[in-house]
Amino acid sequence: MALSRVLSFTDPSACQQAIRYADVELYPIAKGSFHAELTQIGMNRLWMHRFHIALPQVNTVAVRPGRRSIGFLTEPDSSPFLHCGMEVLPGDVVVNRFDVVHQRSEADLHYGTMSLPIDDLDAAAETIMGLEFLKAPHKRIVRPNSALMLRLLRLHKGVGQLAHDTPDILALPEVLRALENELIHLMVRCLAEGAAIAPTAGSRRHGTIIARFEEFLEANPDRPLYLPEICAAIGVAERTLRASCEEHLGMGPIRYLTLRRMHLVRRALLRSDPSKATVTQIVTDHGFWELGRFSVAYRLLFGESPSCTLRRPADQPEVYFNRPSSLAVA
Repeated sequence: MALSRVLSFTDPSACQQAIRYADVELYPIAKGSFHAELTQIGMNRLWMHRFHIALPQVNTVAVRPGRRSIGFLTEPDSSPFLHCGMEVLPGDVVVNRFDVVHQRSEADLHYGTMSLPIDDLDAAAETIMGLEFLKAPHKRIVRPNSALMLRLLRLHKGVGQLAHDTPDILALPEVLRALENELIHLMVRCLAEGAAIAPTAGSRRHGTIIARFEEFLEANPDRPLYLPEICAAIGVAERTLRASCEEHLGMGPIRYLTLRRMHLVRRALLRSDPSKATVTQIVTDHGFWELGRFSVAYRLLFGESPSCTLRRPADQPEVYFNRPSSLAVA
């Protein structure tokens, strides 16, 4: 059976857990109440998502093995969006790869995704276009013909609207099959016929540096880190690391390190039992040792003290419509 549901979130960690095709980390970068709405539709082979996220954010994305995923802005006036430091314009298609990539957006992001099993997408490409275009080196951003992309955007929006208003229609096998086939057809044509927007050599080098930076942060989660130490460990000059972070993350390396750890602390606080865990233990486990300064920064970012977060339950998404599906255990 198809899955069709609309979820509303007030915490980024709950939102990212609901995304089925990729491992995602969402880090809002501005003070304010987090709000995201996710429309999620699982067809026979195709999965699609539609996002509306209120706060500006930086995130990491790694598509899970076995599927190909694309993404695109769903509204012509959506907020600015960057993928691997490259600006994504309305009408562009982001081709997600299996490596960890960084994306960032301003407030009020409207974004959509589609994904297919690799074998299904390759077979569809050969049937529709008569070629195996996905065997070539993967593109980062593709700019399809505007009329073709408009058809994809309209259909994607229409299916999302069905999930909101009349989800029972998506449970009809013949309707679901027709919509899925047309979405796959448009997805393949946009990828095959679109012009690739290639990153510069400098941007590719910066992407490699950011990957090493992220690996170093992951390997050292529980102690203070300083810029000279980070640069020595990943083998780059401070100036180069700063430039790479500004391009891909929109901020310097120490600010990103602090933001990343603050969100990890919040997630740990929400998931911990307040009768067994303490704020001090959780905060120091994430490399913060100046507890007074941390508490002030935490309150500025999240609007409450760490102890308040520890005492309240984790966000549970509000589900408007739901259908059982194998997607639920994927």
